[in-house]
Amino acid sequence: MGYWDLSLSLVSTIRHDGDGGVADDLDTVEGLADWLAAAPDLGVAPATEDLRLRVTELRAAVRSLFARAVRPLEPSRADAHNLIDVEAALARLNAAASGLGPPTLQWPPDGAPRLSYQLTATTAEGRLLATLAEAATRFLAGPDVTRLRACPAPRCVRYFLQDDPRQAWCKPSCGNRARVARHYQRHRNM
Repeated sequence: MGYWDLSLSLVSTIRHDGDGGVADDLDTVEGLADWLAAAPDLGVAPATEDLRLRVTELRAAVRSLFARAVRPLEPSRADAHNLIDVEAALARLNAAASGLGPPTLQWPPDGAPRLSYQLTATTAEGRLLATLAEAATRFLAGPDVTRLRACPAPRCVRYFLQDDPRQAWCKPSCGNRARVARHYQRHRNM
């Protein structure tokens, strides 16, 4: 799983619930355990209530930074009214990243040079948070952030990477929902 995959996976734990509301996949310890099991690159950290709270606080910071990154476009509807101040979001992200050691330059024989971090966090929870923070930091500071968008479809609250300049929605079903909503509005106003 790449750093942008991991970042989008984390923020996508807030999603549309299918009934017009918002669902939080990390609202229980079991939900956190399921998410951790589905992301094998995160290592082993036992899902606890304390870890769940720390991960959801980090997620709120990352979603707030994503909302800022998509400007001047609108943020996700799930974030529009509960964004964390940028300085506070950065402080949370940097605190979680404190479990990373200093970067070292690696140059594999068959690839391009890249920065690598050695995890210095002493607990599984600290390593997990540092890994999530590293992924978000690399994504937000990297070139792919210019492709980050919040899906404008009705009821959708996802962020996605725009693959094509004409891509407006995170997935085809959101495009269909947006077209149906426009059709309904046009015929309702006649």
